[in-house]
Amino acid sequence: MDRRDSLKTLLIGGIGATGLTIAAVGCKEDGQVNVLEAEVVDGVYGRTTAEQEHDTKIKADGRFFSDTDLSLIAILCDLILPATITAGSATDAEVPAFIDFIVKDLPYHQIPIQGGLMWLNSKSNKRFNKIFESCSDAQQKQILDDIAYPTTEATTQYDAGRKFFGRFRNLVLTGYYTSKMGIDDVGYVGNRANLWDGVPDDVLAKHGLSYDANMKGKYVNHDTRDTQAEWDEKGNLIT
Repeated sequence: MDRRDSLKTLLIGGIGATGLTIAAVGCKEDGQVNVLEAEVVDGVYGRTTAEQEHDTKIKADGRFFSDTDLSLIAILCDLILPATITAGSATDAEVPAFIDFIVKDLPYHQIPIQGGLMWLNSKSNKRFNKIFESCSDAQQKQILDDIAYPTTEATTQYDAGRKFFGRFRNLVLTGYYTSKMGIDDVGYVGNRANLWDGVPDDVLAKHGLSYDANMKGKYVNHDTRDTQAEWDEKGNLIT
């Protein structure tokens, strides 16, 4: 199993363990769903008025991160989720823009993420005498190897970096696997109706039954499954 598959497994497992449910309805502070305040678009409940106003305000505030920070964020995103033969990279899915939005939407991420970016450049300068972005791929991965995995090592010199990277990696996974590209990568197709082929012939035979060959082509036909059934005056199925 490669690293991307491992991340997908962790993500899907985490969703299953928490019983995550996605619902396009508003919620009151007491936890009760308030569907009446949600805007209905094409018969489906969407964002509430308060949520829409909140999103508009955040988008109007402009970017939170500087160009320099976003450049570093993009590098980290693609180191965590690079492109593969079958899927694009994290930057292809516009994950840096997602992270910029999230830190404005959830401000408690701001200081840890900014502090983590500064930590990376500080460690890079001490080890290689240059900022993280200017390091080679091998040098960048060498630094990340120190903070990307849990450890029982007694030293605390990498604790801050590990806390930052854990938070950042979660944001990258969330941004990527809630995008269309990420959902396609997981292979999730949503709820779909099964294609019913009728009761198997061997099961019918055990009960001395069988389908009328002329009728089966009408009521077990996948090509006409969306066609409303019609009967003639004698009760014979027409469609």
